[in-house]
Amino acid sequence: MKIDLQVHSKTGSDGNLPVEDVLKEAKRRSIELLSITDHDSIDAQGRAIVLARDYGISYVTGVELNVTFEYPSNEGKSTKSHSLDFLGYQYDMENQELKNKLQLMRKHREARAHKILENLNAEFDKEGLERFTEKDLENIQTTVDGAFGRPHIANYMVKKGIVKNKQEAFDKYLVKCDVPKYPLSLAEASRLIRNAGGVLVFAHPNEPNGTSLVTITRDLTQQTNVIKEYMLEYLDGIECWHPRHDKKTIAHYLDFAKMHSLIMTGGSDCHQNPIIMGTLDIPAWVAEQFKSKTTGKVNKL
Repeated sequence: MKIDLQVHSKTGSDGNLPVEDVLKEAKRRSIELLSITDHDSIDAQGRAIVLARDYGISYVTGVELNVTFEYPSNEGKSTKSHSLDFLGYQYDMENQELKNKLQLMRKHREARAHKILENLNAEFDKEGLERFTEKDLENIQTTVDGAFGRPHIANYMVKKGIVKNKQEAFDKYLVKCDVPKYPLSLAEASRLIRNAGGVLVFAHPNEPNGTSLVTITRDLTQQTNVIKEYMLEYLDGIECWHPRHDKKTIAHYLDFAKMHSLIMTGGSDCHQNPIIMGTLDIPAWVAEQFKSKTTGKVNKL
């Protein structure tokens, strides 16, 4: 059984393929259980449910929420903010509170993009480069089907010849010119998803490239101590399988999840460049424990 519970679409956020092509590819790859988890957006969910039914794929509603996690530093005398991702599954997509919050986050994301462009222009001025104008902003927005974010700006910078690739855009400009995301707390993210009938899962906790607990510690035992002390009451599960989780990480988080009766999920985190949907070896029992922990059934559509 092929399972992929973290896939992104162009329809909802920063994937390269619209939801129609994501489902078509999932069918071609014989994926049997799927969730599209766009960043701070559930715009693709309705269409995904219909297409999954047509293709005979079991589907779970999904969303990836970015959370501002405050962790004590300097021996508890102050806190430092860390950006972490959490996956909401099997929520009611008609829940008005969730829809309202995501709409607010979308507006903040668009305002943030404007401020990032202002910061980029300040850097361009230093280097004697041509500034971004309102026309450039309009051009970027035409490439956005889902939620507007830094990857769309990076793609445009590549197109304009300012940088060679997206990674250079982030390394040279977008990290330095960043503006804080919407300050969603873990407690609020948990409340939103649970009140909508869903479950909240910690995404890629040991992802080595950034949005994970590696910004606090790379030691796996210390990571799970952080979860146990500061997160456990808000969590329903852990994403154990991820392309950038090694075998040691997977085993450690499986043991931790079992110890605390948490859901164990996995996903390719596929943004379709390259297409890696369904490439992780996620055991079939994940589907069974997933449904027993939520509504009692996976949506067999």
